[in-house]
This record gives sequence, C-alpha cells and structure tokens, in this order.
Amino acid sequence: MSEILIRGAACVVTMNDRREEISGGDILVRDGAIAAVGTGLTTTGATVSASGCVVTPGLVNTHHHLYQSLTRAVPGAQDALLFGWLETLYPIWGRMGPGDIRVSALAGLAELALSGCTLTSDHLYLYPNGARLDDTIDAAREIGLRFHPTRGAMSIGESAGGLPPDSLVENEHEILEDSIRVIDSFHDSNPGAMIRVGVAPCSPFSVSRELMRDAALLARDKGVMLHTHLAENAEDIAYSMARFGCRPGQYAEELGWTGPDVWHAHCVMLDAPEIALFARTRTGVAHCPCSNCRLGSGIAPVRAMRDAGVSVGLGVDGSASNDSGNLVAEARQAMLLQRVARGADAMSAREALEIATRGGAAVLGRDDCGRIAPGMRADIAIWDVSGVESAGSWDPAALLLAGPTRVRDLYVEGRAVVRDGEVATIDLPAVLADQRRRAAALAGI
Repeated sequence: MSEILIRGAACVVTMNDRREEISGGDILVRDGAIAAVGTGLTTTGATVSASGCVVTPGLVNTHHHLYQSLTRAVPGAQDALLFGWLETLYPIWGRMGPGDIRVSALAGLAELALSGCTLTSDHLYLYPNGARLDDTIDAAREIGLRFHPTRGAMSIGESAGGLPPDSLVENEHEILEDSIRVIDSFHDSNPGAMIRVGVAPCSPFSVSRELMRDAALLARDKGVMLHTHLAENAEDIAYSMARFGCRPGQYAEELGWTGPDVWHAHCVMLDAPEIALFARTRTGVAHCPCSNCRLGSGIAPVRAMRDAGVSVGLGVDGSASNDSGNLVAEARQAMLLQRVARGADAMSAREALEIATRGGAAVLGRDDCGRIAPGMRADIAIWDVSGVESAGSWDPAALLLAGPTRVRDLYVEGRAVVRDGEVATIDLPAVLADQRRRAAALAGI
C-alpha cells in the first residue's frame, strides 16, 4: 500500500457534488485513488506541501489531434477558414510517418500536462506511411497521462466528392477491422482504466453514410464510445444541406450518432432543435473555443447547451488550428466567449472550471475522474498562486480570472507527472529537439 498526503492547500476546489471548497485542505491518496479529503489528515507515507497553492481535479481534454503538434503556424493555413485550412495541411500531414506521430504526441501530451490536464482524448483520423493508433498510445503510456484515443478514419477522397486527397483515405472494411484490433488490444472498461479506446470517423464530409452507420454498430457491439466532428462552421452546415438534405443533427440522429456513448466536437452551429435533441439523448459536446476563434468558426452556444442539460466538456483541438495546447487557458477562453456573446454574468470562473474537470469527465463517460472526493482516481493538479499572476487576488480559487497557466505539480493515478513545474516522466528537452528537427524536415528546411 502506498500513500501520499497533499497537505495544507490554500484552497481545495473539490468539484464534488456539493462543490465544496476547503481552506487549509488536505488530500490523502492511497494506491492511486483518493482516500480522504479534509483538514488535519495524517499519513505514514510521503507528504507534499500545498501551502500557497490551489488544488483542483486534473483537467479533462475531450478533443485533440496530437499529430498536429508538428504543424503549428503553417504559412498558407494561418488565415484560412476550415475547408481551405484542411486543403493546405492534408499534403503536409501525408508526409508524416510513425515516428512523427509519436513525437508529436509526446510533445502535445507534455504541453497538456503542464497546463493541468490529467485525462485527454485524441482523434487520429489519418495514418500515413505505416502510422497506427498504437504510436500515440505508446506516447501516452510513456508520459503517464490517462488516455482516451479514438480510431478515426477518412474514406471519401477528392475523386468521390470528399475533401481529403485520395492518398489519405482508407478502405472502409480495413478501417473497421483495424478498429476491432485496437479495441481488442488496448481498451480497458474497468474503473480507473488508463486507456480506453473510441471509434471516430473523421467527419460527415470525409466518410460515407455507410461507414458512419457501421462504426456506430461496431462501437455499441464492443461497448466503446463514438466521436466525430459536427456542425463546426457555416461551410459544414452548407455541405450537410447540399449533400444530405438535412442539418448535421438530423444526419447524426438518423445514423445512430446520438446517445450517452457519443460526443461531438465543436457544435458551433447547433440550432435550438439540435440542442434539444442532444439534451434529450444525453449526447456530449467537446467545446473548442480557441480553435473556433482561430478558424473564424464562431462562438458555440455553450450557455444554451448547459441550460438545456447538454453535457459539455472542453477540447484544445489540434495545434494546427489552435497553435496551443493549454487546457486551463482554453477554460478561460470558454468563459470569456460566453460573456462576449451573452453578457458578463453568462459564465463564472467556477462554472468554466467545472466544465474543464467534471464536465469533461462526464462527456468521456468517466464517473471515476473529474472530482476530488473519496473513491475518485487520484488525478490532481496543484497550482501555485503565490506568483505574479495571482498577486492581489482576493479569491485565489477563481483561477481563471487571476491564476497561473502552468501547474506546479500534477498527479495521475497518484503518480507525479509534473513536479515543480517540470515534466517528471520524460526527457522533454530531448523530445522538443526531435520535434523541431522533424517539423523542419516536413517544412523542407
């Protein structure tokens, strides 16, 4: 039996069912789970001082494309809308290989960890030059984050009326067969699982109706979740109306893509009936505010979704459309955008933090994460609020108003992934040197 006592936090923001905040709080971790939360706790194991710190549940990232960390700020894609952005980047991504995918994932996961993220999904939908989902899973195991990779796919290329080049699409039978392989090889449905796998055809404009339907049938047969992009911008809506004769929400419903085992990325353009559909069916949404701003897609109606009862989490999206992978900064952006759209009282700092923690855990079907409470997994972020970012703050627990964007310490399953502001599990400078070399090779430099 191993124990760690996190002791004497300025505030423990529990995000438990009572949303308790404990001044001078302690957290006792035993064998990867939270054993007790309160004050005056003791241990025979190791003790970590949290004096001058706010402690929160680890943040949860519900949408990412980790392979894109090698293609930030690409000329020609910097000022493009979604479809033009994709058309610029597809040929570059087509030159990547397994080593590129793995190193890009390592760098992206490290960036997430430093921003307080303990659980992340990933949507890998292209597999050039022998790349496999296994490459990102290997990276997540090395760095120690809890991981929910999804076996994405594209099957409709340019010659068949799709957006991606034919060289990046796959045979639909082979897609389904490989989905079965990765689920059988890696998916763990047990509480406390470090890896769960989802099925994730890329988008309605890059896969067939048949693959969407078959993927849903496969996922439910295997007991795994479903993920895709939906209603991201006006181009997306126009494509759906022209190609399918209906809005994206109706298309999703017709093909079995609603329910508590489904979450959709973006959903910027959901209308009121689609929001009601998602609420009724308990379909989740991954809100990606920075990417939506970067691509000019719009402001997702998160306030309306939350008020209707839709389960909403946050996603940093890929680094080619965000240029950053900082999840706590994403939470602040979510709060600010709802205020821009609906007024200063539209979303509080605490509600945005809730979306980033227990909200994201709910979207990913994790009732064992996202809260600091006895029995929950020990996924914990410690934020030093003694620095300049919080100087003068009357409410240190309002991290998203005046707080750091980098954790001091991060624990996943009770193991330190970040210690004293540095990644503790990998040689990050070596990874970044490799990443820079690979990015330069892709750019032809």
